[in-house]
Amino acid sequence: MQRLARNGGTAELLRWLAGCADGWAGIAGSDGTLLSASGTVPVSTSRPKATEAPKARKAPAAPDVTALVAEGVRALAERGALAYSHDTGAHTTLLFPLHAPHTDDLRTEAPLLAVVTPRPVAAGLATLLADALMPLSLCWEAEAVARKRRRVDLAESRGREAVLHLLMTGQLSIAHQVAGALRPRLPDPVRVCVVECPGDSRDEVARVCAEADGGRSWIVRCPVYARHLILVTPAHEDTATAAATDETVAALVAECVVGVSERLPLADTATGYRQAFHALAVAREVPGRHVRFGAAPEPALVVGPAGRRWAEALLTPLLTHAPRRAQDPGSQELVATAASWLAFASHATDHLKVHRNTLAARLKLIGELLGLDLHRLADQSALDLALRIRATPPPVRTPEAGDEEASGQRDGGAAHDLDEVLRRPAVQEWAAGQLEPVSGAAEATLRAWLGREGRLGPTAAELGISVPGARKRLTRLETVLQRSLLRPPSARYDLWLALRARDMAAATS
Repeated sequence: MQRLARNGGTAELLRWLAGCADGWAGIAGSDGTLLSASGTVPVSTSRPKATEAPKARKAPAAPDVTALVAEGVRALAERGALAYSHDTGAHTTLLFPLHAPHTDDLRTEAPLLAVVTPRPVAAGLATLLADALMPLSLCWEAEAVARKRRRVDLAESRGREAVLHLLMTGQLSIAHQVAGALRPRLPDPVRVCVVECPGDSRDEVARVCAEADGGRSWIVRCPVYARHLILVTPAHEDTATAAATDETVAALVAECVVGVSERLPLADTATGYRQAFHALAVAREVPGRHVRFGAAPEPALVVGPAGRRWAEALLTPLLTHAPRRAQDPGSQELVATAASWLAFASHATDHLKVHRNTLAARLKLIGELLGLDLHRLADQSALDLALRIRATPPPVRTPEAGDEEASGQRDGGAAHDLDEVLRRPAVQEWAAGQLEPVSGAAEATLRAWLGREGRLGPTAAELGISVPGARKRLTRLETVLQRSLLRPPSARYDLWLALRARDMAAATS
């Protein structure tokens, strides 16, 4: 019994007892609910002694153990006894209380060992069951504690995931409130790290990360990618101190890859995640396996007042949407759905915890409200830019900016045309910086990929190469651009906007 308890726990002990009884063994709650069982064992008229090893025997039928156990528990409660034995036709029901009652169900305070065996009861079976009570009780207690610990860990993991989701959507006050019950406190400013863990080692890598920075980071298991950890770490002015975590983790864990964002305010956690994800794509190709995101301005910061008016005009139907029914998604939920889908594509179902049909229905509604075809990369890029503009605080107002905004108001209000926004000198400068590393064959590959809506098959056909060949070219482009292209969050929206801006500049020159 000790060997079974060590190696198999409650399940193995119950299976062994069911074989010794030539019947059925399980654990029942005080209300008759079966909490654990060995499964029904066919009952035969001849059986081994209680001390012999169980043997397989053919039997005519199995008893209705659920009804027999429930009847026995009711009789035990009525009589107020500690043990129970009851003969019912061809079978005998035996009930014994466990020494340390403990269950997951608050309604069942005193679990019982229940055994259903054919009549007559084997000699020595009652003694064997009494001897098994102590190891069975200890196994049950240990497993109950382990189940509670798993529930606590799951609740904490879901809580951290919820806080990260709130940060991603810019709801800082609620995020701070939810995070108040957990540790550590949310830092500000921050760097966001994305750690890609080898195999199934995410829990172990999370422990390494916590030890590497003294438990100061907010560590979240990514709900989208099963091998990713997301770390929201305090940003230090000292670069050497700030680099310690990602370098240490990459050095301690073999095949672990780390991407790190720039130093950002906590409100820009979503931007930090995108930057870290792009850095991760580059880190896979370098020997050190950890890379910091290269400095690059956000397009939302260079669009100016005209861009903000354009984004407001585009998003107004979505932001003012009122659902017809109480169970339909409101404007805030639709905005979160759009942002999640643009970032994670089909993986948004894991991020939002919704069914794929629910996601498809929401995207259809979003497209209808905005007048966009969300199957087209051009419309996806426009919506992504508009949402990022809305999520980015406007820059400090300068006299020049004030003059420009007043001029825009005199000229007739919102700029409804995205091309008008992309013609701004600041946006043209941003586009040139984005595309500076790309030329020749690399630019042809990029244009073919974006022109085919970011799909590998049509891209390979246009370039006249195989699909693996197209993937290799885009992987090399990821290293050149220091951005993720093949896996979402992808830089394809920024690159589409940059190419569009460059083409308009070339057309007017």
